[in-house]
Amino acid sequence: MEKEPVLRVVGVSKRFPGVQALSNVDFEVYPGEVVALLGENGAGKSTLMKILAGAYHKDTGHIFLRGQEINPRDTAESQRLGIATIYQEFTLTPNQSAAANIFVSREPRYGGLLRPFNLVNRRKMERDAVALLDMVGARVPPGVIVEDLSVAERQQVEIAKALAVDAQVIIMDEPTSALGNDETRFLFEIVRNLRARGLSIIFITHRLEEVFEIADRIVVLRDGERVGTLSTADATIDKIIRLMVGRDVGELFQKEKVEIGEPVLRVEGLTRRGSVEDVSFELRKGEILGFAGLVGAGRTETMRMIFGADHKDAGQIWLDGQPVVIDSPEKAVELGIGLVPEDRANQGLVLELTVLFNMILPSLKRYSGNGYFKRQPARRAASDFVDKLRVRTPSLQQSVKNLSGGNQQKVVLAKWLMLNPRVLIMDEPTRGIDVGAKAEIHALMSELAKQGIGIIMISSEMPEILAMSDRIIVMHEGRISATLDQKDATQELIMAHAVTSGQLEGQPT
Repeated sequence: MEKEPVLRVVGVSKRFPGVQALSNVDFEVYPGEVVALLGENGAGKSTLMKILAGAYHKDTGHIFLRGQEINPRDTAESQRLGIATIYQEFTLTPNQSAAANIFVSREPRYGGLLRPFNLVNRRKMERDAVALLDMVGARVPPGVIVEDLSVAERQQVEIAKALAVDAQVIIMDEPTSALGNDETRFLFEIVRNLRARGLSIIFITHRLEEVFEIADRIVVLRDGERVGTLSTADATIDKIIRLMVGRDVGELFQKEKVEIGEPVLRVEGLTRRGSVEDVSFELRKGEILGFAGLVGAGRTETMRMIFGADHKDAGQIWLDGQPVVIDSPEKAVELGIGLVPEDRANQGLVLELTVLFNMILPSLKRYSGNGYFKRQPARRAASDFVDKLRVRTPSLQQSVKNLSGGNQQKVVLAKWLMLNPRVLIMDEPTRGIDVGAKAEIHALMSELAKQGIGIIMISSEMPEILAMSDRIIVMHEGRISATLDQKDATQELIMAHAVTSGQLEGQPT
């Protein structure tokens, strides 16, 4: 590693009205290095990255790139200088080709007297796009329309786009949040190849286990300040969490022992042609039933059928021993079933509405009558849950889009808890939220189980599945391949059942 950093931030501060987002932050990254930038939501990571990307302007401090001080006025200037940012929400134009996105605003053009209109040289653009896509190992045709690509393929196009501007520093913001295990491994190979070519990567993630696989160094922010730097070789999960939250968290996943009651939900032969086949299981009162499996295994599809969001081709559902017909989400809500969806932003919340109205949407009938909205009872109920769940919001009138990911997730939970559900389905309940918020969500799950609510939890995080589940159902290609007691389950056993539908010799099913 070279002694001189490719990027150096010295004493950078940034204040917004009422909030000191960054305070005298120093930060550096060296050529051919992957630096993991960690911190809870609100720690200042996004603000620092947006300053580097030219989206925000710093109040004080200095930024040096290859020893030269820079002060990017906008994102285009930041890119020209050699800093590229790949956001969690991609910035691609969906109705254009991969090649057009890679070279947007930099399209190669014909020259000379015979081309007076400076037309785009599409043949050269696609040829150059292929070379860049090859660099990241992508098998994406340059002419394919972006909206037809998978999430992983769109990300590869974003990385190729960064290489097209000859970036020296690439910022990756939560790049694995929507990827499966295989796609994540492929992304890590891309990152290693970029590092081997001398590029510098700033890697932002909430998945702490990823840090040990991909990062060389770890920088931790808390409350807008840099509170620690660790080499990955010297780091542990406990050390990182202690720096992030300023206190000992103990185990990341904590579950109280709860007495398991009678079956509250029973499913038999649930089938939806092409995605789920003959799924049967039962959920007991006070139980947290984990669902594990690879992306596409049919876990979310199964839950959507139980919730009435998708129709089933076969199968029967019982609640408290009584057969029920659930043909719509409204019917599921009426019967006491809530669903915290995987995509909280698009399926769990109305981002433009307030905290209050997001919380009361499923129970709106309770606060409406004779053409009037009963505002005071609704506000009292919502305020109670803001306090119970420790939702950090200035007021009930705050727009949900302005809350952190963890607090948005608490609002989704609150809207179902206001209905006193019998069954709560939680699909990836802690995806994309920081460790402090995760611990709060897990504590809440234990409390709900103690109250006798049956919880189904889908999670792709193996430590979460192993620690929070009383039993674990593993799915493979639309079918249940194993049902494991917590005491019998291991990461290796779950993964073995996730990749095969057959019984493993000497192992429980």
